[in-house]
Amino acid sequence: MKRFSINHLRELESESIYVIREVAAQFENPVMLFSGGKDSIIMFHLARKAFFPAKVPFPLMHIDTGHNFQETIEFRDWLADESGAKMIVRYVQDSIDCGRAAEETGFTASRNKLQTVTLLDAIAELKFDCAMGGGRRDEEKARAKERFFSHRDEFGQWDPKNQRPELWNIFNGRKNIGEHFRVFPISNWTEMDVWQYIYLENIAIPNLYFSHEREVFNRDGILYAKTPFMKIRDTEKVEKRIIRFRTIGDATCTGALESIANSLEDIIREVAATRVTERGGRADDKRSEAAMEDRKIEGYF
Repeated sequence: MKRFSINHLRELESESIYVIREVAAQFENPVMLFSGGKDSIIMFHLARKAFFPAKVPFPLMHIDTGHNFQETIEFRDWLADESGAKMIVRYVQDSIDCGRAAEETGFTASRNKLQTVTLLDAIAELKFDCAMGGGRRDEEKARAKERFFSHRDEFGQWDPKNQRPELWNIFNGRKNIGEHFRVFPISNWTEMDVWQYIYLENIAIPNLYFSHEREVFNRDGILYAKTPFMKIRDTEKVEKRIIRFRTIGDATCTGALESIANSLEDIIREVAATRVTERGGRADDKRSEAAMEDRKIEGYF
């Protein structure tokens, strides 16, 4: 495997730890959003480093769509037990049951967008004034517009044309009553940085990221795992393939790729050779040209 710059990774680590400590210093009731994916795992690992030997001074929160991969849920629960972190879970199903969100129907139905309602309700209920997320600027053009400290108004909405300047490492967390911030500590990391850091630090991740055999079907050029949550057309053939996932989210919109990468070294080589972004297999990003930005404006992660 090609050698990588440890100094570069340590600089990114230092920057992210600084941002996380700024959150703890500036906000009264922050929370760290946790999806069970590699970016949120990295972010929590950095938080543990930031406050070691003390425990992380804020809870984690997972917005559970009810359509997650079982491996993701098992890893989430294991990590909470292993670290002693407080894990808050809020369910999209509860938002549907109380009439706050409407279930989509049809073959392309997904609960991914519905997470926004559940998230904003949880922030209001628990009075969080800051929610840290694992978004990175290289993932998608809307995320590239975010600052480290991203202001949200009293409705939880984001205005991409009205963001506060960030000069050097000076972050402005001032807000009015009812407003909150989203903070993205690993904004400057790339997918390659994440994988190299996982390798360097020997960080545990869900086995979904490694190659394994799974029943999948092809829809519009994307391989989806067969799950109880997906409606499969008669014309869509289910077959077993050796696959892995580059990104983990709601199973109804997360695509897989055929791969034999079963080690971190293999994954790093594969990422180095690919010319497709990791979110290229996310159906939720393909709903419109500005799908991600529209969701973020409404209050998405």
